Amino acid sequence: MKKQYLSAGMILLASSLIFTACGTKETANKPSPTAAATKEAVAKETAGQATQTLLDTIKANGKIRVGTEGTYAPFTYHDKDGKLTGFDVEIAQEIAKKLGVQAEFIETKWDGMFAGLDSKRFDIVVNEVTIKDDRKVKYDFSDPYIVSKAVLIVHKDNKDIKKLTDLKGKKAGQSLTSNLTEIAKSNGAEIVQTDGFNQAIDLLLSKRIDATINDGLSYLDLKKQKPDVAIQVVDETKEASQSAVLLNKGNKELVDAVNKALTDSKKDGTYLKISEKYFGQDVSK
Repeated sequence: MKKQYLSAGMILLASSLIFTACGTKETANKPSPTAAATKEAVAKETAGQATQTLLDTIKANGKIRVGTEGTYAPFTYHDKDGKLTGFDVEIAQEIAKKLGVQAEFIETKWDGMFAGLDSKRFDIVVNEVTIKDDRKVKYDFSDPYIVSKAVLIVHKDNKDIKKLTDLKGKKAGQSLTSNLTEIAKSNGAEIVQTDGFNQAIDLLLSKRIDATINDGLSYLDLKKQKPDVAIQVVDETKEASQSAVLLNKGNKELVDAVNKALTDSKKDGTYLKISEKYFGQDVSK
């Protein structure tokens, strides 16, 4: 009897230990209410961040960061009082206004413009960026907001260069990442790197280069400002180029919003007012 009693007791004790161990393990694996709540909050926050678009961020911050040169008249430059102004500047300001935010301009040399967008220093680029197939592989464009032709500019004393094909073996001042550089190269020119239109014209006037291929509207503006400047246009491209707002890929909501802003500015007459202010005509077509 004693032996059987002890055996039953031992069985009872073992069972108790097993249930205790199971209960301890279950409790250890079950997160506390506080930990579970924290995990759920983090998950919700992460989900919220994942769904927040660049457009949402821009509206939340109340500003859109715009990359531009500030040295490319009449598109983006500083007036006599040092204020940033120009056709592209006013277009960017109008886009910002229609988005309900302020435009914050970040001035960057042309050759650093794409790198600046890549690193997200700015949200968009508004700087006469020509729509090109190779650029469309990496970036998105808005609808075009200006159309222009490239012109071949030489010194007033020039006798040798009369058409684009005469550039063979000649020095052409160009921004390296500009589509205009490709036109110069395709016609056999030796490329001299410049920071933009103004520097190219300075080099041309000092005869350190033979020519530059640049925007026809920029040339007209310069001649309007300085009628006696010693340069002339001798040729132009057959095809007109279209320029648009440049954006990083993956921001469809912002692209759509920018396009709507451009469309609305044309409908309400704002675009034409800005266009006539700088060019005396509608340059959207």
